[in-house]
Amino acid sequence: MDFLGQVFCTLGEIVGSQGSRLEKPIVGIPGRKCGTIILTAEELNCCRDAVLMQFCANKLDKKDFFGKSDPFLVFYRSNEDGSFTICHKTEVVKNTLNPVWQAFKISVRALCNGDYDRTIKIEVYDWDRDGSHDFIGEFTTSYRELSRGQSQFNVYEVVNPKKKGKKKKYVNSGTVTLLSFLVETEVSFLDYIKGGTQINFTVAIDFTASNGNPAQPTSLHYMNPYQLNAYGMALKAVGEIVQDYDSDKMFPALGFGAKLPPDGRISHEFALNGNPQNPYCDGIEGVMEAYYRSLKSVQLYGPTNFAPVINHVARYASSVKDGSQYFVLLIVTDGVISDMAQTKESIVNASKLPMSIIIVGVGPAEFDAMVELDGDDVRVSSRGKYAERDIVQFVPFRDYIDRSGNHILSMARLAKDVLAEIPEQFLSYMRARGIKPSPAPPPYTPPTHMLQTQI
Repeated sequence: MDFLGQVFCTLGEIVGSQGSRLEKPIVGIPGRKCGTIILTAEELNCCRDAVLMQFCANKLDKKDFFGKSDPFLVFYRSNEDGSFTICHKTEVVKNTLNPVWQAFKISVRALCNGDYDRTIKIEVYDWDRDGSHDFIGEFTTSYRELSRGQSQFNVYEVVNPKKKGKKKKYVNSGTVTLLSFLVETEVSFLDYIKGGTQINFTVAIDFTASNGNPAQPTSLHYMNPYQLNAYGMALKAVGEIVQDYDSDKMFPALGFGAKLPPDGRISHEFALNGNPQNPYCDGIEGVMEAYYRSLKSVQLYGPTNFAPVINHVARYASSVKDGSQYFVLLIVTDGVISDMAQTKESIVNASKLPMSIIIVGVGPAEFDAMVELDGDDVRVSSRGKYAERDIVQFVPFRDYIDRSGNHILSMARLAKDVLAEIPEQFLSYMRARGIKPSPAPPPYTPPTHMLQTQI
């Protein structure tokens, strides 16, 4: 086997390219052109369907001494080894032998792992307060059978095998009927990206005095001539992850909490490149250059106010709500915050807009306030009004670096955790607004060159 060359890229680079198609030169043999490789990404389609189903039952066995029955259904997916796994339980309908359950939605992957002929077992129970629910009976079906919809094929006899074995005249313990079956294809984050939705990242850096004097080695902003400081490391690492998904790679970069030259006014949203009319930096390298330039000219001060930079991005996000653009604000901070109430209000307001916030905490501080803003345990609220959706993801950078503080332990783990919640936050906005992805452009076809025949 001869070595022909190699190519390195991230999955983000491929799916972030136009039409999810990336062309890269093959390298690895000095002085030789090794050609190019074309990579295309396609999400697996077979299991992206979800089904909306509704069932009712008739003449179920009476199980309760003083009443009728309180029936509910339990659905099981069969596994390759013949065992069964619970995949759904309906609600309980009280005191009836002829229940109508609410329609429910389940992914085809959960129901049958995409195998249309795999057995689906459904058990019918009578609910009891003490948890010892009484078994009424069971039946089996498959996705293929259910997909016929409401018909005589989807009326099932509920059978209790013990009763059937004991009583000769036993017919069944009632019937269950499928009332409706509707297939929906679940759209994904990538469908929107392929359809042309632009992701716009804005970077905001904490220039407050709590970070320490940049001339001192203990400072998180220490201007070390030989290696990146804590902010530089976090910016570079996280920036390189997110920039793959930004279409034009031009980032507005802001600072907050510093006194600006020449008059020493305090600013909570200043352009790192010194140009408020055009705060865009070229790629993450451009952001890094602007950050180090700012460190030399501004004075670290305070207080630490997040609300102004959140409101800055929210102003842009509020002007494009049609799903063509989505905004992500990356805040890099030491976690000491002065305007918690205003920040919460800004987050609650921003939760209605096409935007998300990633907070990267640098340094050794307690990040309790940042965890609160993350809202994973308790949704963020302001003046009794809760955020419409969760839009904040907090990542403590120290969890990803070694003890010396100079090396990232796992870029892959950092990438995963930084971007963990963005796709679902993005989809929750699109779903709430009823915005569907635009159709993807047709697949790339190489130009055909006319062959000229010599006469």
